[in-house]
Amino acid sequence: MCGGQGSRLDSDCEKPLFEIDGRPMIDRVVAALEVSSVDTVHAAVSPQTPETGTHLRERSVSRIQTPGEGYVSDLDAALEAVGEPVLTVVADLPLLSASLVDRILDTYDSGSLAVYTPVPIKQQLGLSVDITLEGKNNELTPAGVNIVADGAEHRHVSYDVRLAVNVNHLADAEIAEAIV
Repeated sequence: MCGGQGSRLDSDCEKPLFEIDGRPMIDRVVAALEVSSVDTVHAAVSPQTPETGTHLRERSVSRIQTPGEGYVSDLDAALEAVGEPVLTVVADLPLLSASLVDRILDTYDSGSLAVYTPVPIKQQLGLSVDITLEGKNNELTPAGVNIVADGAEHRHVSYDVRLAVNVNHLADAEIAEAIV
């Protein structure tokens, strides 16, 4: 998913193209997915991210054009194009790895799978937290990785720091740079 405005990042470049350690975040995410056990990688771009679409086309990454009217609208358009079940990943997870993707896929059984990170992990790293919900033991925040399918939604809580580093603000980018 790489079609959002990225307004929280406060950068002149499109958020998926924002560089962490000299490499666009979208390239890092695509590379992790291509090496993982995922069958096919499609990038959901929108009118908000024309440069990202061009960048991905030049790298021969399949693109799905979405309306750019918000995450849910863009997700619906992507699902219409590829069907379910589908693994969705946001473009601002610069520390994502193939092994982490495969570990998440291995936890999948049926229905939908929503991956969350405990808020205290993000707070310990000094990362921003924009959305929270109550978990069994502490507050959780969406990690930006999900499996969307028919059936009940299951939660998976990941304590892996790589999923905690979701770059939404410049301060998050600085922390990602330090970790990389």
